[in-house]
Amino acid sequence: MKRQGRCIQHMTRIHLFSFGTLFLIVAVGGCGPSYQRLRLDGQTAMAQGSYGPARVFFIQAEEKSPRRADNLYDLGTCSVMLAREKFEQRNHSAAMRELDAATDYYSSAIEVNPGHIASLEGRNVALKLKGQFDEALRNAEWAVRYVGPSGKQFIYLANELEERGDNEGAILRYRQAVTVEPNNPAVHAAFAQFLLRHHNEAAAVHHLQAAYDLNPDDPWVSEELSRRGAIPSLASQHSAAP
Repeated sequence: MKRQGRCIQHMTRIHLFSFGTLFLIVAVGGCGPSYQRLRLDGQTAMAQGSYGPARVFFIQAEEKSPRRADNLYDLGTCSVMLAREKFEQRNHSAAMRELDAATDYYSSAIEVNPGHIASLEGRNVALKLKGQFDEALRNAEWAVRYVGPSGKQFIYLANELEERGDNEGAILRYRQAVTVEPNNPAVHAAFAQFLLRHHNEAAAVHHLQAAYDLNPDDPWVSEELSRRGAIPSLASQHSAAP
């Protein structure tokens, strides 16, 4: 009871924001909300668009249990969103400071978990917002080489190359994506989108068909096939079945 009384005496309530009557309890001496509670409150704040208060929760969660990739990722995301707000306010220097923080948080998450794809992507977003496009591309190449290739990583690289006007390089990356994950409908759909943007209807239909065969519930794929008069092979198989 005495320890509980001392804890209560040292608690300081900070009113951060008012969705409902949510308060953050800052405590010393081992008291206060748990890591899980802080994470939940931070995610709730993010869902409300309150990225500053959310970051406070995640910083306290980091103090409770350091070096957790998911929490570091959320810290990075808060910094990116705050940077976007600063850009809208024409406060360029503050935005760049937020992006520096985001890059550091994402990099720390990757150090903890090199396969943390969300942090790899988040760091590239931060680098691109900083105008460091070549560095973003190098980071994506590094991820493929040292973390291990995935369809999602190859698609990211393809998008980066397409933005730079290197369509041949983009096609190569899309082909690598479908080679690495031939049974991933999202990879085929992404390749089809690229092919449609560049007016290669025949090849696009091929990958649309592959995406449909793997996931017939994707409305965009079905619509694109129907628009081009293509008959989904699964529909033909079902109609022919006894």
